[in-house]
Amino acid sequence: MARLLGPRTNDAVVNLWLLIFRVAAGGFMLTHGIPKFLNLIEGNTQFPDPFGIGSTLSLILTVFAEFLCSVLVILGIGTRLASIPIIITMAVAAFIIHASDAFKSKEMALLYLIVFLTILVYGGGKFALGRVFRGR
Repeated sequence: MARLLGPRTNDAVVNLWLLIFRVAAGGFMLTHGIPKFLNLIEGNTQFPDPFGIGSTLSLILTVFAEFLCSVLVILGIGTRLASIPIIITMAVAAFIIHASDAFKSKEMALLYLIVFLTILVYGGGKFALGRVFRGR
């Protein structure tokens, strides 16, 4: 990846940036997941049901993505795999839930979609706990 950024960029800088990017993206997404998680544990399961699987299951899947997968991304554990449910959730939010809304309503979901697609492509970098568990 350093070659993509130019000849003066070294791997340490790239990996430091991947750490900062991963922690920031996961942290920002977590701010969306925590209220949904709290609603779930309090029994408030009113939530959009775009696929007809029930609002409770839709909320559980969204909490899994926005809360649990965000924590995994922050820690760098299974970073690429953990980004996939977030990507799917953001695509559903942008293209199904807010499909007929103005761009402003889907802008944040689209931004998160691009951010987590980037994490899927580049991974967590060398400063990820997943590397420790794999022995690298």
